[in-house]
Amino acid sequence: MYGTYGGSVRKPIGTTGKTGEKCPESGIWKVDDRWETTTAPISKGDTFPPYKGKAVIWILIQYA
Repeated sequence: MYGTYGGSVRKPIGTTGKTGEKCPESGIWKVDDRWETTTAPISKGDTFPPYKGKAVIWILIQYA
């Protein structure tokens, strides 16, 4: 089982989300591109943003 926070189960590190979707877990998210190192703090319920004007996949790398 994954860690809990406030009685609910956290999404695992490595969870992904696409631009335009709602973020399932507050934390530090990284653009899924081997040439990019961009990270952003994104809160649960916020919409994943585009990066450089394009839709991207975000990967959870650290809990908030």
